Amino acid sequence: MFNRRNVLSVALASLALCGTAFAQEKAAKPLNILVYGGSGAIGSRIVAEAVARGHHVMLVDRNPKPEIAPKGVHVMKGDAFDATEIGRNIVGADVLVTAVAVRPTPTRDFYVRLVKAAVEAQRAQKGKKTRYLVVGGASSLEVEPGKRVVDTLPSTLPEGTQNEIRSMVEALDYLRTVKDTSWTFFSPPSSITPGTRTGQFRIGQDQLLVDAAGKSAISMEDYAVAMLNEIEKPQYVNKRFTVAY
Repeated sequence: MFNRRNVLSVALASLALCGTAFAQEKAAKPLNILVYGGSGAIGSRIVAEAVARGHHVMLVDRNPKPEIAPKGVHVMKGDAFDATEIGRNIVGADVLVTAVAVRPTPTRDFYVRLVKAAVEAQRAQKGKKTRYLVVGGASSLEVEPGKRVVDTLPSTLPEGTQNEIRSMVEALDYLRTVKDTSWTFFSPPSSITPGTRTGQFRIGQDQLLVDAAGKSAISMEDYAVAMLNEIEKPQYVNKRFTVAY
């Protein structure tokens, strides 16, 4: 849970980041943000972007790596599938983000279980509910009306890869049935890799974004920028959105 000590330590860490590569304009209103999977490739960039903007961040991971977290971030071990634990941790949080991935590949129900646990924790909250955002997948995006990326993939893909792809599609399908809590599903484009933070990208909703050369890509750094933009100024509540160059 967030407390005064956590808030103060993260605020001081944010000040220390001024002038670094991540420094940018601070948020008008600092938020309490809880990130599950915050030690991962995408999650760690979301944490760094949030701290650089002056937000108060708690990082939760099954195998946390405190050494890669920005100074002042409260890091703890946790389970993103445990709705009771999530419920305890989101007390005082404005936003919950799940950026959880498993390798080599997850089971077919992995992402559905993940989002259901977060929604269950939200539903158990008394009073104001924490907003939920999930790092989603590109497979549910449309390549043309009524035809999704997942519908174009060969049936010869390894079972584990198919599990991961279809589990993420089913997670979005489930969230679209949820009307009593606030959620946002953020799909990356076809390619998301470590790169440069430019702050320049296009935003879409249900269609896969491609450039003039047919490329669909974003850096993890710019994905994090778009995530924090949506956290600070919600545009896609109970909707999915996507970004690409």
